[in-house]
Amino acid sequence: MTLQECYAAMGGNYDEVIGRLRSEKLVQKFVLKFLNDGSYQLLLDSLAAGDREEAFRAAHTIKGVCANLGFDVLLASSEALTEALRDGRPPQPGEADLIARVEADYARTRQAIQAYQEGAGG
Repeated sequence: MTLQECYAAMGGNYDEVIGRLRSEKLVQKFVLKFLNDGSYQLLLDSLAAGDREEAFRAAHTIKGVCANLGFDVLLASSEALTEALRDGRPPQPGEADLIARVEADYARTRQAIQAYQEGAGG
């Protein structure tokens, strides 16, 4: 799997990120680092603990990473969850659906990166 195919599998925008970072090697470096980022686990743990402030920070971090790396599908869902959690708002109707969407989009993104990593010998 090429890096471009990885982006297609995750619903990302390869052209946008390569246009900004100008180096496939640099994009690859940051894409692979995503696998070790703890923000997603922090989001899950914070939500389970009812710590909405920390959950907001974790969702906001995920959103920022996705914006920088062109992970458009996960960006959209993490952005929606970030807004739902903003300012310590109490849980709203439909929030569970937002969380499920982030979980599914994160899994899709992670699976695409892992498939790329395996195919790239990395």
